[in-house]
Amino acid sequence: MGQIQSIEELVSLLLRRRWLIILITLTGLLAAVVFAKSRPNIFETAAVIQIEGAEVAEPTAQAAQPDGGGAAQILQTIEQRLTTRDALTAMIERHNLFADQPAMAKDDKLFALRTAVTFQAVDSAGGQGFGQARSISAIIISVRYGDPQTAAAVANDFAQGILDQSAAGQRDRADKNVAFFKEEEARIYAQIATLESEVAAYKNAHADAMPTLSDARRDEIVSLSDDLRQATQDLVGLQGEQKAIVQKQLQRETDKRRLDEIATQTNVLNAQIASINARKADVETALAATPEVERVLAGYDRQLQQLQDQYNNVTQRMAEAETTQRLAMRQQSERFTLLDRALSPEYPIGGGKKKIAIAGTMASLLGAIALAFVLDLIKPVVRTAAQMQRQLDLEPVVCIPEIRAPKGRLGRAALRLIDDPKRPIFGLPRFAVLAVASMLALILMAAIP
Repeated sequence: MGQIQSIEELVSLLLRRRWLIILITLTGLLAAVVFAKSRPNIFETAAVIQIEGAEVAEPTAQAAQPDGGGAAQILQTIEQRLTTRDALTAMIERHNLFADQPAMAKDDKLFALRTAVTFQAVDSAGGQGFGQARSISAIIISVRYGDPQTAAAVANDFAQGILDQSAAGQRDRADKNVAFFKEEEARIYAQIATLESEVAAYKNAHADAMPTLSDARRDEIVSLSDDLRQATQDLVGLQGEQKAIVQKQLQRETDKRRLDEIATQTNVLNAQIASINARKADVETALAATPEVERVLAGYDRQLQQLQDQYNNVTQRMAEAETTQRLAMRQQSERFTLLDRALSPEYPIGGGKKKIAIAGTMASLLGAIALAFVLDLIKPVVRTAAQMQRQLDLEPVVCIPEIRAPKGRLGRAALRLIDDPKRPIFGLPRFAVLAVASMLALILMAAIP
């Protein structure tokens, strides 16, 4: 630290450079006050919107959430819509914002307005459960602007925009839900009708191989086998009798008539056997195709069951959507209400200008002290016995103090004016100059709101 090695030396430095420190500090104070006074006043106001629960419980899935559970998402959507470029431009034109700054660019105006508006959500007292959506109970719209009436008007305009969009958004969502579920109901019903037509056509095309007729077909095969066996036995008997008659050496007239009867019966039995074999083959073919038909019909049944489940679900959801639509039209669902309108603030937001003035004064004081220290370093002088012993390693024998000329009585010397026309201010007593400067500083500090 150069010559400053103790508290006494630091105090000595401050006393030696007191007028420089006071001058720089007062200059910095004046500059800080002027700068603080040149800054425009900023007024802040807020409008409060309360989120009220539904008067009638909605049957939809959203109703399972606590009050305000869906409001967080609605608020986020509305905030994004209200802060779009077109919405902010319309807001600026409606309230003639930044009219005192004609040279300000449009993008700068949009950025200034976007940063001046704050949407704050107040969480519900019930808290947020695990896996549940955020629950909010109120919304605070804060606006900062240089004019108090304009700040209140802009805050109320944003609040009214939230109210309008929330009500319109609920009705619009309810209408879209009803329209969507009606379209889904018609689409699924058409798919069910088409699939039922395909099932009917397939059943008609494979009527003999229906799984419900498989037992009857098996019984029929057994019956046909018995008939075929009996016909075959009868045919063998007739053939044996015919052979015996033919082997006779002498055939009578009755034998000839019997041969004719046997021939006729044989033809009939052959025809019956052929018919039985054909029917049996058809039944066996149909019975063999039954598993495939059963598999296809099971696939149709699964598709029909799925479509039926979808149809039932859509029908239920459509009924719920219609109920929600009626609640939205009557404004009996979850809704936003204006709890507190924004009022014109009487005073600007506090502390800004005074903080600037105080900070400028402190910075000036610290800068003045630093300058005094630098000046002392630039021109080092041995002033005390301790400095001499520290710098030169010599212990002084005698220390002669600074001798000043007597000033007479303190009161008269302090009040006596020095007649120096070239130095009108510095000719005054020093304490008077310091008192006037301190008084001006206090007046300026008190004038800052």
